[in-house]
Amino acid sequence: MKEETDTGQAAAEVRLVALLTGIGDMPFGGEEFLTEQQAAAKQEALKFFKSAYEAQMRGELDEAAELYKQSLEAYPTAEAHTFLGWTYSFMGLLDEAIAECLLAINVDPDFGNPYNDIGAYLIEKGDTNGAIDWLARAQKAARYESYFYPHFNLGRVYEAKGRLFDALREYKTAIDLNPGYTLAIRAFRKLQSKLN
Repeated sequence: MKEETDTGQAAAEVRLVALLTGIGDMPFGGEEFLTEQQAAAKQEALKFFKSAYEAQMRGELDEAAELYKQSLEAYPTAEAHTFLGWTYSFMGLLDEAIAECLLAINVDPDFGNPYNDIGAYLIEKGDTNGAIDWLARAQKAARYESYFYPHFNLGRVYEAKGRLFDALREYKTAIDLNPGYTLAIRAFRKLQSKLN
């Protein structure tokens, strides 16, 4: 497919590009039409992203943060911003983590992970009221692989606020969405036994 410039001249050829992160079925950025140069930059960003994720899983957080930044320099994606934020959260840098998630939302407002992560970081900071809207937005995000997380996190908020039946409902929804999610199963059973 060729684009035209404002002057009617042929611009660079573009093609639809869709890449996977290698983390479950999570895509690396949305499907988008890119020039060959943009596609190569996005592919390079994905290499840095995968290396960053591997470093993060090994607990090499400084290395992971640097590699996520290199991914963002090559081609900005909501995934790299979100995972850089996640790395910052492991380093105890919650404000920086939230800032990266906000950047992720600016890149791709349909990507659900940063909404949930902001909610989770606000819970960690003790701001359960602030977390509610972010978790609700995560539940409605168009592009999200793990809808059970915001339900579980909202259950945590409701339980902390004493809204126990609302918490049970959210834990149950998380379990329905992911029957193997042990944190939700434990929270549900623990709260259910309190209420009996």
